[in-house]
Amino acid sequence: MRERPSRSGAESQNRGAPWTPEHAENHLRSIELFGMRFGLDRMWRMMTVLGSPQERFQTIHVVGTNGKTSTTRMIAAILQNHGLNVGSYTSPHLISYSERVQVQGEDLSMHAFAAAIARAAQASERVNRTLVEGDRVTQFELMTAAAFWELARRKVDVVVVEAGLGGRFDATNVIDSSIAVLTNVGLEHTRWLGPTVRDIATEKLAVLGEDSVLVVSSALSRELLGLAREAAGERDAELILAEPPVRRQALGAAGGFQQENFALAQCAAEAYLTRAGIQPHEGHVSAAAARVRIPGRLQMIDTDPLTVLDGAHNPPATEALADALPELLGEREAVLVMGVLEDKDAAAMLARLLPRFQRAWFTAPPSSRALSPSALASLARQLGFEQAVCEPDPARALQEARQWAVARGAAVVATGSVYLVGELLAHIGETASGALSGYERMGRP
Repeated sequence: MRERPSRSGAESQNRGAPWTPEHAENHLRSIELFGMRFGLDRMWRMMTVLGSPQERFQTIHVVGTNGKTSTTRMIAAILQNHGLNVGSYTSPHLISYSERVQVQGEDLSMHAFAAAIARAAQASERVNRTLVEGDRVTQFELMTAAAFWELARRKVDVVVVEAGLGGRFDATNVIDSSIAVLTNVGLEHTRWLGPTVRDIATEKLAVLGEDSVLVVSSALSRELLGLAREAAGERDAELILAEPPVRRQALGAAGGFQQENFALAQCAAEAYLTRAGIQPHEGHVSAAAARVRIPGRLQMIDTDPLTVLDGAHNPPATEALADALPELLGEREAVLVMGVLEDKDAAAMLARLLPRFQRAWFTAPPSSRALSPSALASLARQLGFEQAVCEPDPARALQEARQWAVARGAAVVATGSVYLVGELLAHIGETASGALSGYERMGRP
């Protein structure tokens, strides 16, 4: 997932000609330069111009700090196994924006992706002309509008939608969902969502609609469970607490933390099916558990040396990664390749990860917001970790780490940013969904 600026594709494509995938990607990157603006006015205008595509399918809205993409894909897999035509919308992507939209578990074709972006770009031109000077449709708004337009065109029954940032003013919140899912809440994006976990949770819970269902984990703190009950009561919604699984599912997605995500997904999917008059089937649920894959989460790309990529990008996610490593790596020594964005709590992430590693290569994700490798090394030294190498180029950092690991029979773990994982996957020529899960590489179910 690269965040490099490029010229607008509109400069290189004849108006009226079919858009190429390269043109669509370039156009999205060019809009990214104009940043993020909260508010739903532009998005509602986009929906109007596009004929209100979000009204032509039912939706399940997934909000939270971590685990949203995994939970979204798991819900979609369960519903698909029950015979529904299912779409999903997730973010961010690893390599191509087209990964964000799936129908029946498959990414959009590059041709369909380009056509959808072209249609949304036309709509955005009309909307931009109605806005005050300096305001314009954002990249995420255009991508979301394109996704909803294409999913409506595909006549899907239901779309599982992952919120981008927050909830109340997120571009995805033009949908009227019968089911809302809150995965968890941590300190993130405090500039936009508020300074406390309570503030952030309130923004996320604002997506809950009247007479709907709210699914949350029973493992949430007492304060957050109280907020969830409050929000459900205000909207006359049913609150469902997803309990930790009594029996661990045989998951295709590696990592013990995915068990909690699947428990949430199962509760949400079963709530939707029940409302739709469809009897949930245990066999269909188990088959979905075994089938679903989460690219970029404990994704094993090689066994010699054992090399794992994981997009953990904040302290709770690195905590989950650290807890999963013993099962995945066994007693092997391990080296770390890490790149982090500057708005993350890198010190807390390092404090949790470094005790597991003998050596580290600090690098920079391909983003203007990347924290410098030297800053990461300085933080590591403050934690008493001296065996560090600074290598700004991610591919070279991974190569050097793998060479060091081969000679010692060690494993390599690259983490810290989804941008970093996407860059490494692109460099090795791996598709985002093409690499086998960690368990598959190890011969596990």
